[in-house]
This record gives sequence, structure tokens and C-alpha cells, in this order.
Amino acid sequence: MPDSRPRRPDDSAPDSAEAATTDPAPALVLSGARLTDGRAVDVRLSGSRIEAVGTAGSLTARGPRIDLRGYLLLPAPAEPHAHGDTALTADGAGPASDHPEDIQRRATEAALLQLGHGATALRAHVRIGDVQGLAALEAVLQARRALRGLADLTAVAVPRLLTGIAGADGLAMLRDAVKMGAAVVGGCPDLDPDPTGYTAAVLEVAAEHGRPVDLHTDGDDPARLARLAAMAGGLRPGVTLGPCAGLAHLPLETASRAADQLAAAGITVVCLPQGGCTGSERRTTTPVRLLRSAGVRVAAGSGALRDTANPVGRGDPLEAAYLLASQHGLRAEHAYAAVSTTARAALGLPDVRVEAGFPAELLAVRGEQLSAALSLAYSRIVIHRGRIVARTSAVREYCDSDPDPTAGPDLPRQGRPDSGGGPGS
Repeated sequence: MPDSRPRRPDDSAPDSAEAATTDPAPALVLSGARLTDGRAVDVRLSGSRIEAVGTAGSLTARGPRIDLRGYLLLPAPAEPHAHGDTALTADGAGPASDHPEDIQRRATEAALLQLGHGATALRAHVRIGDVQGLAALEAVLQARRALRGLADLTAVAVPRLLTGIAGADGLAMLRDAVKMGAAVVGGCPDLDPDPTGYTAAVLEVAAEHGRPVDLHTDGDDPARLARLAAMAGGLRPGVTLGPCAGLAHLPLETASRAADQLAAAGITVVCLPQGGCTGSERRTTTPVRLLRSAGVRVAAGSGALRDTANPVGRGDPLEAAYLLASQHGLRAEHAYAAVSTTARAALGLPDVRVEAGFPAELLAVRGEQLSAALSLAYSRIVIHRGRIVARTSAVREYCDSDPDPTAGPDLPRQGRPDSGGGPGS
């Protein structure tokens, strides 16, 4: 029976009709920014798109002009694996509140923290069922509406059980969650007595409603992964798995065969370099290079943000990219692509390049090269739909050293821009 309840237009897709009718941002010129290919450019934004890109100093401004000399301009990151309902709960005394208003506040604050790091689009996995029912999902959807114009937040419905007598209620609730506005059908098949049946139920609901799938799995059972790949191959809009850290504990030949099966099925794997998340048993990291060598699309997410699974989680996509480069040996551009280009693709979002016609989803980071930006990404300017939505400025200062005319050249100095010193770091 078709659902007759009215559906909010912003509850299931980032680029909803309602969002498109909001007033466009005034034209904005970003001047003197450095691109990863070394060029210094001006970039003019109009509405939610990049209107023009020219050499530094070549573009006129019909509106505000922002001086980005000393900044590297990049496509904005996206967060493909957040937990808004449990975020920021590690420091509280006793169990975290499951009151909807508290969940909405935490989900909103967590999204703003990640936006400040640069993530203009986020996918939040939200538990449904048990005592809470759909209350946590409704709270996260309320946070989504509160964030409109600042960041695009989409919700993944994550039921606990879907098979057997105990799973009947979970399956009905999953369908209700999609009708309510969950943009993605998700879950944790590892926690169900029948993981294959659980996966089949998720894929069935997703196919009914034309939704993407995003599943938590440790990936330590190669037979189960093979069945999942066979079941999910070719599903549109697509299937994402994560964090799959258990692959690192399998024999190399077995893990390689599983990676080949995931690649053939077109499945994206989201790794969590900054730590695990609720529902993940492994504390090790995903074998990123093995997956990439097999042709698997690998995106990187943050996972837990200061909850019991990772009390010190930062939710910073640039830290995730830094860890991919420093611990997994990826080149800086490949590491950053995992939190930007590939992460956006996993979320079903259009590609972003610093070229005319592309979405104005950008991140400016203090630095001249990508490797330096990943190493010391303190100062950041975040642009969403053509307007600046967040700024983080950091200034490092040193005290004066003892003057010694025989000590050689003066030490480099940094100070606040208004003090006559150089720019902050």
C-alpha cells in the first residue's frame, strides 16, 4: 500500500528542489589561490557553481573578493561514515542521553565540527529499533534541516536485526525509516544470526525504494563477503561497505581474492584510518593498498567522533588523508582523493574540480603544496554552495631570541597580520 504521508523535500537528497530555490550566494572571487598543479589563480563563484577560473589578478569581482594568497584551494572533502546519534558522548557521566533533543543537539554539533574541518557533505549512520524506535532518526533529520545551507547531511537507517521472528519488527521499521526520510539503507549484518539473510533484506528494501546501501562489516569472513559481492553486484545506486578491517587478518591470498570480488561487484569500501566505530570489532586498519591494487574504490571516513568507540576521535578528513599517506604509503594526492573525490562519489554527489561549471564545494588550506597542507592543515576556509560557511585561523608566534650579532642570519618570524609579521600558519 503506498504511503500517503507528505514527505519533506529535503529528507532524502542533498540537492533537493527546496534547497535549489534558496537565494543564491552573491558572486565571490577567490584571488591568488594556489592549485595542486602549482598555478596561482583567481576563481569566481556564482550561485552554487564555479563560474570562471583565470590567472591570478585576471578576474574582476562583482561582489566580495577574498585574498587566498598562501592558501591551497582544493575540492571540499566529504564525510562518508559518521555517527551523529552517538557523537560527543564519551565525556558524559553515565549512559548517553537518548532524548531526541539531545541527539539532535549532538548530531548538529558534530556536523558543525566536521564542517569546520572542511566536510561540506556528511553521511550519518543512525541506529533504529529497540526501545528508541525511529526517534534517533527523526532527531538526525531535524539536525539535517537545521544545517540546511551550511552542510548537506544524509541519514543511513541502521537496524539491529532483520531475520527471524525477532527481525520482523526491524524490517517493518526499516521500511518506515526510508519513508520518513532515510536516504540510505544500512545495517550491520555481522550482528544478525543470519548475516546473509540480513543482507538480502537490506538489498530488497533498497531496491524497492531506489536507495543506495551502506553496510558495516569487519570483512573477516571471506565466504560471507563473496556472497555479499554476488548479491550486490550491479545494484544501483550502489553499495558501500566499511570498515572491512578484518581483511587484514586473512591470509594474503584469501584477502586478495575477496578484494577482487568486491572490485568486480563495483562495491566501494570506506576505511576508517582515525579509528573504529560502534559495531566494529576490529581495532586494526583496513588493508587499503591491497584493495586499491585490486581496483576497489576506497574512500576514507572518520567513524566515531568522541564516543565510547573512539573517545578522542576528531572527525577530520584531512587527518584521515594524512594517515593514509603516513601509515599506508599512499601518495598525497591519492590520500586526499579518498576523502574528497571518492568520498563524494560514495555519497552519490557530483565530482568537484577547480574548473568552470563544477560545484562550488571548496576548501582552502594554508600551504603551498598538498603534502604540506596534510601535514599542517591548521588554517582553513570552507565554501559550500558558493559561500564561505566556516573559517579556522591559526597563528603561531615565538618569543624573541637573545640578540647575538655573531649568530648569523635572523631567525624567521611569524606574527599576527595586524602586527606587521608574516601570515599565520
